[in-house]
Amino acid sequence: MDTIQELASNCRVATPSNTVLHSECAYTFHSPYSSQKGLIVNLNTFIGTIEPLAFNNVSEEKGIFLRIIKKRVEKKVEEGKEEENKPTKLAIGVDGGFATDDDKYETISTYSVLVMEKSGKVLVEEPYDETTKEKFPEAVVKSVESVINHVGLAIQQDLKAWENDEEVPVSKYAADLPFVDNGISISPDPKAWKCEKSGDTENLWLNLSDGFIGGGRKNWDGSGGSNGALDHFEETGEKYPLVVKLGTITAEGSTIHADCYSYAKDEDGPVKIPNLTEMLMKRGINAASLQKTEKSTAELEVELNANYAFDAITESGSKLISVTGPELQGLQNLGNSCYLNSIVQCLASLPDVKAKYGTVPEGDITSHKFFSGVTPRNAPNELLVQTARLMSALSSGAFSLPKDQLDSTAPADPKYRLAPRMFKHLIGKDHVDFKTGQQQDAAQFLQYMLEQLDRAEMKHDRNMQKTSQLFSFQNESRLRCSSDNKIKYKDSAPETIWSLRVPMERAVVLPSPAEPEQKKLKQEDEKVVPTVTFDACLDGWASDAIVDDYRWPHLGNSIAAATEKTRFKNFPKYLWVQIQRYTLGADWQPVKLEVNLDIPEELDLSAYKAKGPQEGEDLVPEESDAPAAAQPEISEMALGQLMDMGFGMNGCKRALIAVGGSDTEAAMNWIFEHNMDADFNDPLPEGGAPAAGGASDGVDSAVAQSLVDSLGCFTMDQVKVALMETNGAADRAADWLFSHMDNLDGAIASIQDKKAAADSASNVELDDGPGKYKMVGMVSHIGKNTGSGHYVAHIKRDGKWVIFNDEKVALSENPPLPHAYLYLYERLES
Repeated sequence: MDTIQELASNCRVATPSNTVLHSECAYTFHSPYSSQKGLIVNLNTFIGTIEPLAFNNVSEEKGIFLRIIKKRVEKKVEEGKEEENKPTKLAIGVDGGFATDDDKYETISTYSVLVMEKSGKVLVEEPYDETTKEKFPEAVVKSVESVINHVGLAIQQDLKAWENDEEVPVSKYAADLPFVDNGISISPDPKAWKCEKSGDTENLWLNLSDGFIGGGRKNWDGSGGSNGALDHFEETGEKYPLVVKLGTITAEGSTIHADCYSYAKDEDGPVKIPNLTEMLMKRGINAASLQKTEKSTAELEVELNANYAFDAITESGSKLISVTGPELQGLQNLGNSCYLNSIVQCLASLPDVKAKYGTVPEGDITSHKFFSGVTPRNAPNELLVQTARLMSALSSGAFSLPKDQLDSTAPADPKYRLAPRMFKHLIGKDHVDFKTGQQQDAAQFLQYMLEQLDRAEMKHDRNMQKTSQLFSFQNESRLRCSSDNKIKYKDSAPETIWSLRVPMERAVVLPSPAEPEQKKLKQEDEKVVPTVTFDACLDGWASDAIVDDYRWPHLGNSIAAATEKTRFKNFPKYLWVQIQRYTLGADWQPVKLEVNLDIPEELDLSAYKAKGPQEGEDLVPEESDAPAAAQPEISEMALGQLMDMGFGMNGCKRALIAVGGSDTEAAMNWIFEHNMDADFNDPLPEGGAPAAGGASDGVDSAVAQSLVDSLGCFTMDQVKVALMETNGAADRAADWLFSHMDNLDGAIASIQDKKAAADSASNVELDDGPGKYKMVGMVSHIGKNTGSGHYVAHIKRDGKWVIFNDEKVALSENPPLPHAYLYLYERLES
């Protein structure tokens, strides 16, 4: 105890605002459940590690720690209580919902206080509990209690409970719903109800306008109704959108309950119908006399999920064979984090990413080059450390479920579960969307993740190959001027995703591969999903495009149409292909295209390689050689008016130059048409702007000096950075400066790092090779738009497809090639 007393003064008391990592190691995914040695938490820094990493890159020769060891024990359920515990609502971790592990198990925790030397030698270790804590120094007790009782980083970053509790809206069609007086009266006897299309007698929906009874929609697993009610809505011109589920109508006192749904495209979901009783009476239904005879939609979904127990992965109704081991490790869903899990799994499968961030199968996960120089206190905030931590865990198999537990119905022991909390928090903390718990677009996250890794890698070692270079490619555009047929070549900025539009105008209905007996069961009016070939998508990308308002410097900056042809400047080692399955509908809401894609597992893009200028082509003079065009004088008043509307200075100048210099309204129209152009906010070329003060950094020096003088408390360098961040808008630059007062130097350093990274990236020679590729992975999305629904990944392992559905990993029987959102290809070198 003397040794503990000696270090008692080093112990601190954790406050609610402190970061306390007591649920997992800062460098690995070891937790208090992992072994008999558990996790040790430094009582000065509150950061937990395993013993070998406790002194990683720290100068102290010894330290005082709290050891936490946890064991999960199944709770005994009292006889007769099983039925009471059945879920009754679509929820997890709430009353009436699915039980969480905490409900089924209890955790036995043991604690001890130890002093350990940097060499790893434990000098003393004493058990800590209610009966022994009196013998510890008060400072140690207060520190230990503050750590034990702290919610910890995991809870701060995680969501424990989820519930499908969105408020059901009142249908806007209810008050004035058309009623077809066709004499149809509904029998009060449920046995007389049946689908007028299929003859089904269950899951029936009554159209409240014309009295048609049709089957309900299919469930996500293929079970469910005949779709008769929805088909009828479409066949009748989508005029009668409201339906009620027969069998769910019931009275509780004076209140009528029933499942109601609106098929209208602007509602398309469950709705409330205040005048339901009156509508039913028109069809002879006395709602007050009915009793519920069928399960509600929510109850059916609960039952469906309960039957699958959230752990049976199916494709086309077939139970799949679960697998485990190195490179077959699942990731826990933190609440709408499947987009992150799917992208991370695909990246982790690539040899080059594994070589940089991972380890070999069954390899060491306690040492990594990115751990060097990073203390436990800083490890949770170092992106390269957290990326290596995650990738090493996936590739090593260190936390894989034992094979003899694959078929167990019990939830996995916590020591086999990987929750990428720290990685998700760290990579998304500065992004308005990715820092939330909402579902996000997997493609956008992929691009953002690569950008963040590039910046962190450049900061670590400017000579290191950036991860994005594995996927980066440039396009070469060949532009032919319609005025004089001269040719101009232009290279795009490096891209990491090849995005292809789906040409629905070329969609075809392919013959069904169904067996004869299956064909007999097929309804004549079954909805058929058309197919578009990958070649059709490729043709759309590669075909000539007309650019109507291209500005040609060699013609005095006059406008003439250009014919543009796009080709690959280089073929990257790995190629991400995004299929644009989502488009904007007439109401500006995302709409998912119902289309299958006929895509090959091997691609040959060799014919689409850029060739550069060809002999005999009449090339447009280099811009520096072109005659300087007289630029219109920009009206300072017009420029100020446009900038007051929130647009950047460079974009406003471009707009005014395009319309003659002073027409504010015309310039606004130009801005609306061009504000998404890649160069909209770029500084104008030398000579391309009037003498309004352009500079190499894109900042108007006169505006910068004016801000320095008027604000009085910022340097010229600080003001210039603020103007660069706000596209030259002086008022926004002032707001930016004051909003970053607490850490202005840090904010400026971060921006300068980003600019240096961008400059570095633009000068990097891109990888190139043959144009032949093989598919090695894909990310699929289920849902109406990329901001909702669910993502899963499929990855090729030893010639077989494996599905990664968050924590569930299994051999895939029917990989969804026609339905994926992102496809990942690897270049064939020979």
